[in-house]
Amino acid sequence: MTTAAPARPAEEKSSLLRQPRAVWAVSFACVIAFMGIGLVDPILKEIAAQLEATPSQVSLLFTSYMAVMGVAMLVTGVVSSRIGPKKTLLTGLALIIVFAGLAGASGSVGAVIGFRAGWGLGNALFIATALSTIVSASVGSLAQAIILFEAALGLGIASGPLLGGLLGQQSWRAPFFGVSVLMTVAVAATAWFLPATPPTGRRTSLADPFRALRHPALLVLALVAVFYNLGFFTLLAAGPFALPGFGIMQVGWVFFGWGVLLAFSSVVVAPALQRRFGTVPAMLGALTLFALDLGAMAVLADHEAVVAAGIVAAGAVLGVNNTLVTEAVMGSAPVERPVASAAYSFVRFTGGAVGPYVALKLAEHQGVHAPFWFGAAAVAVGVAIAVSGAGTVQRALHGAPTPHSADEAEAELIGDAG
Repeated sequence: MTTAAPARPAEEKSSLLRQPRAVWAVSFACVIAFMGIGLVDPILKEIAAQLEATPSQVSLLFTSYMAVMGVAMLVTGVVSSRIGPKKTLLTGLALIIVFAGLAGASGSVGAVIGFRAGWGLGNALFIATALSTIVSASVGSLAQAIILFEAALGLGIASGPLLGGLLGQQSWRAPFFGVSVLMTVAVAATAWFLPATPPTGRRTSLADPFRALRHPALLVLALVAVFYNLGFFTLLAAGPFALPGFGIMQVGWVFFGWGVLLAFSSVVVAPALQRRFGTVPAMLGALTLFALDLGAMAVLADHEAVVAAGIVAAGAVLGVNNTLVTEAVMGSAPVERPVASAAYSFVRFTGGAVGPYVALKLAEHQGVHAPFWFGAAAVAVGVAIAVSGAGTVQRALHGAPTPHSADEAEAELIGDAG
């Protein structure tokens, strides 16, 4: 039987920064975990040069990472519901430490790709349980807990390229070793400050995420996310190779700017647009702007300043879309949030993982413009799917509490207690 969680003290609701040490420990680990997305961007060209690899080969650093993470999302709920969130978090962090270190010690591009895949498995186990852990351990409203998580996500995405650039100037191996060291600190902090979290609630099965995709709105959003992620990871993989005159640190600063805008728009701009226009219209607007941005970069790919500006500008619309699509997924299917998240993440990551490889294969044979045309076309398909399925998603969201509202927080807390 579902029972409401105890109300959080009213005086604590405005104390966003007054959180238990457990929350800060997991948030710090989130920052390090999300660094992995953009960490390799500044060193892609250096890895290709040092290991005598083609651009499409080093693009597999993204493909292996995202593909394994997507498939692993199917089992994270199964694992967490059996061993508890804390053990799941620590297992994921430990895997990241091991595989990031092994990637840095590798002597071939194939080995780096393989260990990067193991890193994706660790990331899946950690990320899938981090948000629910922050929500359950924090004080204040649920909306504040989500903001903490999104801020950690954005800070990690923004600082990953900067760390990769700073350490990458010493050696392409240094960023991988740096993540291992930082993750070791995160493991110690999480183990020490986070209380034991035994498994609770229903044990989920591998079939649950596939059953969830029977809900039309969730399926529409997952398909939109596949094509959106094709553009997203095309940008990450092809961007550095479209900046041949930029050094490691310069590429790091470009993607740092991208990450800062992504973080800001995720936390500040997305909720404001959602309140002003609604979830689906704001999402359609962000997707359309992203397709146009990629198209402009394709037309002007010979101009490095334009490509750099296009990468940074993309962060603003990507942050909006990340937040809105994720919230729509959470509210569109009448299943448990972890199940809906697993289904959505499986489709979007495994489908979008082919983007970097295809994009850089096109670059090798068709020139620097081709990856961005590929990304723009993929996102345009996502826009078409979103437009055709907008009514389905709207109906699924109709009657649900408004995200970031008091009603939404109460509903989410009740769901967590079930």
